[in-house]
Amino acid sequence: MDRQKEKAVLEAILFTMGESVEVERLAAVIEEDQQTTRALLEELKAEYEGKECGITLMELEDSFQMCTKAEMYEYLIKIAKTPRKYVLTDTLLETLSIIAYKQPITRAEIEKIRGVSCDHAVNRLVEFGLIVEVGRMDAPGRPLLFGTTEEFLRSFGVKSLEELPELSAVQMEEFKQQAEQEASVQLDI
Repeated sequence: MDRQKEKAVLEAILFTMGESVEVERLAAVIEEDQQTTRALLEELKAEYEGKECGITLMELEDSFQMCTKAEMYEYLIKIAKTPRKYVLTDTLLETLSIIAYKQPITRAEIEKIRGVSCDHAVNRLVEFGLIVEVGRMDAPGRPLLFGTTEEFLRSFGVKSLEELPELSAVQMEEFKQQAEQEASVQLDI
């Protein structure tokens, strides 16, 4: 492997890992000794320092980590402070409303109400921070129980679950019909 390729491999590893990686491990990957690997890392660091870019290499004892330059901090704060945007599809809203009104509830119970698999919807709602695992049911297999979070309350502008509007039997029937339509669409695929 030529020198430029070795630096590219080191760069890719450090970028992907996102944390410090020991020089010894990096050397093993590019099949070089630690001294040569350290020299390559120093060259890479000098290249970052020598040009207008937002990243650098930081040395921590016998390891290196790719990180942002200190002067980029003010820009990182601007993006980090920006609230995450997420889109709640009809499926996610239906699943979320079932959880909100029936919590704590298992995936199986949600699926029984909706009539279709809810794995994707539950995973997305957890990812968005709108629901969390609140424990396990005392039943065979000890299935996970899900409930809403404070983020859910903030997002929907309610102080507590008691402030949620009442669901009518008509609304519940509409949920069921939409879930059945969704199931038939999934079967057609």
